[in-house]
Parts: sequence; C-alpha cells; structure tokens
Amino acid sequence: RWVPVAVLSDAKNVAAGSCASPNLAVGGIAGGIEICITFPTEYVKTQLQLDEKANPPRYKGIADCVKQTVQGHGVKGLYRGLSSLVYGSIPKAAVRFGTFEFLSNHMRDEKGNLNSKRGLLCGLGAGVAEAVVVVCPMETIKVKFIHDQCSPKPRYRGFFHGVREIIREQGLKGTYQGLTATVLKQGSNQAIRFFVMTALRNWYKGDDPNKVINPLITGIFGAIAGAASVFGNTPLDVVKTRMQGLEAHKYKSTWDCAFQIMKYEGPIAFYKGTVPRLGRVCLDVAIVFVIYDEVVKVLNKVWKTD
Repeated sequence: RWVPVAVLSDAKNVAAGSCASPNLAVGGIAGGIEICITFPTEYVKTQLQLDEKANPPRYKGIADCVKQTVQGHGVKGLYRGLSSLVYGSIPKAAVRFGTFEFLSNHMRDEKGNLNSKRGLLCGLGAGVAEAVVVVCPMETIKVKFIHDQCSPKPRYRGFFHGVREIIREQGLKGTYQGLTATVLKQGSNQAIRFFVMTALRNWYKGDDPNKVINPLITGIFGAIAGAASVFGNTPLDVVKTRMQGLEAHKYKSTWDCAFQIMKYEGPIAFYKGTVPRLGRVCLDVAIVFVIYDEVVKVLNKVWKTD
C-alpha cells in the first residue's frame, strides 16, 4: 500500500525508496490545490513585508492592501506571482517528501518507529533540500513579480517573460537572491512542522499504531503545526522577502538586511505580515495533510501495491 510520507512516523519497516513516485505525485497534487486556494493571503503577506517604513507607509494594514490591489489591478491582482508557485509545487513536493522519506527510513528505531525529535531532524533536512533545489528560485521570482506590480510601470508581462528578463539582466544568480535566509526559513519551517505533526500523531494514536485518524483531526493537527512554524520563523521570512525584492541591492548580505531592518524599523518589523501568513500557512499545512491522506486512500482502493 502507498504510505503517506506525511505520516511515515506511523509506518513500520518501510524500505528505502519504496512508494516514492506515488507519494511525490500525491504531494504535488495536494500542494497545487492548496496554493490556488490560499495564494491571496501569500500575496498580501508579501506586500506588507516589502512595505518598508515610510512616512506614511504604502499600506495601512491587511484590508487596505487588499483594497488598493483590487482597485488598481482587479481581483486578479491578488494572484500576481501565483504561476511561479504553481509551477514549482510539484518539484518542491518531490524534493521535500522524497528527502523526508529517505532520511526517516534511515533514522527509525529497531521497531520501525520515528519519534518527534528524529522527525524534527528529518524535517530540517527536507526543508534545506527544498530551499536549495526549488524554493529559493521559485520564491525569488514570486517576490519580484509582486514587487513589480507596485511599480508605476510594471515590467513583467507574465511568468516566462519575467523569468527571461530576470535571467537576462542578472543571470541565474538573480533567481537565488536571499538563499541563506530561504534555507534558514525552509529548514526551520519543515523541522517545526514535522516535529509537531509527528508528536501530535504519536500522542493521538497512543499504544495503537494502526488507529485511524479522522480527516478533521488531521486538519487540526496540520493547522497547529502551521501556526507553530509561523510564530517560530516569521522574522526569517521577512528578511527573505526583503532579500528577494527589487530593492535587494541595498543589502550587502542577509545579516546586513536584518541589521538594517532592526536599525531603521525596529523589532516589530520582523513580524510584518504575520496575520495573513498565519491564515495562509495554517490552511496550507492543514489542506496538504488532509488532501494527501485522502488521495492516498483513494489510490489504495484502485491500485494496491506492496
């Protein structure tokens, strides 16, 4: 049977590399659906994080950001940069779940169980891998697209035109701005989420590893894991966003960016966009885990494997 990578802590004696393709495909499907549902909150979060301290700042808050965007660009403006995340969702899921599966299969105890601490390390490895291979270029393109929309004369006409222009002007390194911050963010993201999910699942199942978890419970656990990651690493997300924006040339490095934010905007600036990010990430993690589990159940009914 196909075993959801998200719940590998419940599996026993899973051979390394087994069920990889189905798991990665299902992860990509779940990720794509989630992104399309929650992207407007990601857009608002990014705009608020790019809105540096000014007198007055461009946006008064979440509602004002939505209002200005819709007035200036219509509802579709809230989906600016969506294509970069949709195109990257499947390879991102492949790297994340594939790495987690590989690491977890080598970190189980003699009974095949994975505890929460080892789940944290596996999640950390998965987050770092996806940051380097997929997330950094994908996020850089997304942030540039969103930032470009704020310009008096937007330059990028679409995903492929934008990517072509970025590479033409800055080379491939132009898609890898903020790599350090992205690695720190994604690594801590997945470490926190997998740690919390593994701990909650193990707690819920208790002494019965075969106990079935209701989709609603899975969603609640996912939302809790998502919220934990938001409160744990939003400062890294703010720095990452600034390093990937159109004004990134102002910063000498990731650390210089953090220093300038602290110096000129104060510590509260490190939590810009927390509310919309909280909404998006909680939905993100909850939806992905629920859809993933449910799709796996359906596939197991029509195509059983060993």
